[in-house]
Amino acid sequence: MKKALITGITGQDGSYLAELLLDKGYEVHGIVRRVAIEDPEHRLWRIKHLLDRLKLHSASLESFPSIYRVIEMVKPDECYHLAAQSFVSYSFEDEFSTINTNINGTHYVLAAIRDRAPQCRVYFAASSEMYGNAEETPQTEETRFNPRSAYGISKVAGYHITKNYREAYGIHASCGILFNHESPRRGFEFVTRKISSHVARIKLGLETKLKLGNLDAKRDWGHAKEYVYAMWIMLQQDTADDYVIATGETHSIREFLEVAFAHAGLDYNDYVVVDKALFRPSEVHLLQGNATKAREHLGWKNAISFEDLVKEMVDSDLELYKGKSR
Repeated sequence: MKKALITGITGQDGSYLAELLLDKGYEVHGIVRRVAIEDPEHRLWRIKHLLDRLKLHSASLESFPSIYRVIEMVKPDECYHLAAQSFVSYSFEDEFSTINTNINGTHYVLAAIRDRAPQCRVYFAASSEMYGNAEETPQTEETRFNPRSAYGISKVAGYHITKNYREAYGIHASCGILFNHESPRRGFEFVTRKISSHVARIKLGLETKLKLGNLDAKRDWGHAKEYVYAMWIMLQQDTADDYVIATGETHSIREFLEVAFAHAGLDYNDYVVVDKALFRPSEVHLLQGNATKAREHLGWKNAISFEDLVKEMVDSDLELYKGKSR
């Protein structure tokens, strides 16, 4: 039985990936903070239904000894490094924490694997935010990085650290440059879940307004469930490599609003308020990925449409808040 280790197993991607790997017969281990183990109701809600099938280990990306100990104990066949401070807006507020956690955490994982599990295949969660204000559209694996946030900068560093471990030490390490991917398990701080949850609350009479920043920013949005399959298939290849994972379509936040509110029988113009305070200090206006390489080398292609993704998120939040509206 193959053993997989997931950092960030409590997040959106980690939970879907854990489900996928369990279904494929893996023994699945996850790294979580001690506070999560002590407060499972709030911090482990995405993997609550899997807890009896997972092996969780307490460790921190800020502590090399704790990461080293887990990798030495588990000796995984595959390691999916998903954990990061990933909320871009927050990275402007706390640049030090974002950069230290994301860069050092990636280095710690790779260094421990090189020393204690050198045959382990590694997946690094890179990000479309590495492109920032890109020089070309759509973006490919060859597009130059131009990050516009501490988060984007930290991911560029992680990408190069991973690539260096592949080329210098022969580690089977691949980077997935994933464009925006959402689901009902997305955190409430992200704009997509902020929209879907507010649509539900407004529909049920729990809210009257939704404050947002730039409505014209455009993103390439896919479904997280499909994107974690791309992570897995990368590590099944004989040769490690880097891949853009994206739908190839872009939609503005305004379009997301239109679909979400219309699905609930509402007009977003009646409820959305633009708040200049919510604009990013340095905005990224357009991200669009070209996943031709992933399609040709991995056989990966998304199937869930933008509209179906938005509707699924709204339906899920309507179900979530129905009990609270009574």
